[in-house]
Amino acid sequence: MPEPVAAFVALGSNLDDPRSQVERGFDALSALPDTRLRARSRLFHTPPWGIVEQPDFINAVARIETSLAPRDLLAGLLDIETRAGRVRGVANGPRVLDLDLLLYGNAVIDEPGLAVPHPRLHQRAFVLAPLADVAPDLDVPGRGRVRDLLARVDAAACVPLA
Repeated sequence: MPEPVAAFVALGSNLDDPRSQVERGFDALSALPDTRLRARSRLFHTPPWGIVEQPDFINAVARIETSLAPRDLLAGLLDIETRAGRVRGVANGPRVLDLDLLLYGNAVIDEPGLAVPHPRLHQRAFVLAPLADVAPDLDVPGRGRVRDLLARVDAAACVPLA
């Protein structure tokens, strides 16, 4: 079995009780084979991005340790989304549960259907705020430290929940 790798996964929902969807998403991540949930951010209330005429989101980030290969991990994330009732429709539209593989160790992967680090991670306050909650000093390959990336975006509307 390969050595475990630290990976980071973004979780988001704005349909069907988003807070519960994200909580169930954390549980589902911890149930993936050869994977352990090592840290989880606070939940953040965030406005929609892209298509703004939709409900607000609940977003979070999980730090996992996994022996799954990147493609196998991605397949597991897509399966969790499907089991939660996600139906892929309009890009950036409403969703029951969205799981994005943000980082997989220090790997830089650019293949059809799999890009790590996530290509828009450095532009999205709703990802950077919860990522900074669990790993502010983490280096995003080719982009810099999470805390520095967060300082470059407007994160004022990303509000941590109590």
